[in-house]
Amino acid sequence: MKLPNGPKSPALIQMLQWIFRPMPFMEDCAKRYGDIFTLQLNPPIVFVSNPQALQQILTSDTKEFEAPNDWNTVFEPMLGKNSVITVSGEVHRRQRQLLMPPFHGDRMRTYGQVINDVTEQVISQWQIDKSFCVRSAMQIITMRVIMQAVFGLYEGSRAQELEELLAIMLNETSPLRVIELYFPALQKDFGPRSSWGRFLRRKQRVHQLLNEEIQERRENPDPSRTDILSLLMAARDEAGEGMTDAELRDELMTLLTAGHETTATALTWALYWIHKLPSVQQKLLQELDSLGDRPDPSSVFKSPYLNAVYSEALRIYPVGMLTFPRVVKTPVSLCGHDLEPGTVVLGSIYLTHQREDLYPQHQQFKPERFLERQFSPYEFLPFGGGARRCIGMAFAQYEMKVILAKILSSWDLALVDDGDVKPKRRGLVTGPNRSIQMVAKQQHQLSSRTLESSNI
Repeated sequence: MKLPNGPKSPALIQMLQWIFRPMPFMEDCAKRYGDIFTLQLNPPIVFVSNPQALQQILTSDTKEFEAPNDWNTVFEPMLGKNSVITVSGEVHRRQRQLLMPPFHGDRMRTYGQVINDVTEQVISQWQIDKSFCVRSAMQIITMRVIMQAVFGLYEGSRAQELEELLAIMLNETSPLRVIELYFPALQKDFGPRSSWGRFLRRKQRVHQLLNEEIQERRENPDPSRTDILSLLMAARDEAGEGMTDAELRDELMTLLTAGHETTATALTWALYWIHKLPSVQQKLLQELDSLGDRPDPSSVFKSPYLNAVYSEALRIYPVGMLTFPRVVKTPVSLCGHDLEPGTVVLGSIYLTHQREDLYPQHQQFKPERFLERQFSPYEFLPFGGGARRCIGMAFAQYEMKVILAKILSSWDLALVDDGDVKPKRRGLVTGPNRSIQMVAKQQHQLSSRTLESSNI
């Protein structure tokens, strides 16, 4: 079977490059081989960054391409075998259908006050002229937001332990952990002091805590509750069946991990770029100040320049580098190459977002590009696409904008070190290659011009 061209180095070398320096590796291949190339990753995988080809892949799910669960096993150790991310086919369609209602766009308004209140609680602890790690602060905010959205008002020892354990598990992004995820043969439990042994014991305890919560909800149902767990427990499929306890637990793991770390990382990048570029910061503050004191979250969400900044942060360094894998079902032509059934194809979100023909001066942070034109779902796809597009996209968009607006409207911040920060693989997300430290200079005051206009 002839595949598109790609590097000729040994498969092991390519795998190590993919694990340790994925972005430069993909960029080098794109420069040499173009829109489509093959990496020898055991088995070979075809990478695609052409928007038309991405449209073909993502809109022909179940026809020419499929997303089988055996290609999502890298996520299974963390999320479980029942997660919407790790299942496929009819099971995936059912799970996605059951998960959709809590994340419908109309429900976002009910989360607005929670997001605002949690953000205010955390940032009110910041002290003038005392530096803090941006990523850590964003992780605290997004973890508390997702905990409250999933469980409702959730306090006490179980909530605290769950929050602490998940934070530890998500922060374990050492090269060894990444290698363990990609090489199942290394996933050996050599006791509580071994890397995988520590992970398994923490996951077991998290599962125990989630199972206890599910059991309590089963025994004491409250139809008036509107948190995500309550909605999922009440959801029914076409046959009138609900989720099993194991399905609920794995979906909770998915929401609590994927719905927390990705948003925290995206917020970290956004705050870095906003404060690295004074012109961006000034324009954004002018727009937010024009909304007045304590604006309604729905007004914040619709702010054009905030949306442009948010979009550009997700473009330049997308938190997820790739779409979910697809496997060719029937012979298909892609970018002029004939692919046989069984060929594995990955859409490179990162390379698509770096295309000079779509995004001139693509290495520069330019929010204006999102005010000047609208990009198609295959040109700008930070949440993936097709049947595997992130189910929490609307929630993440809403959360990120409300948090950014709350922070910028409350504090005048500055980078401690305004040197360049580059993207680096951090577990399964694209994070900064070093700690980004910021300092609160003073509490933000609305400009006098804004105050005058708001009083007219």
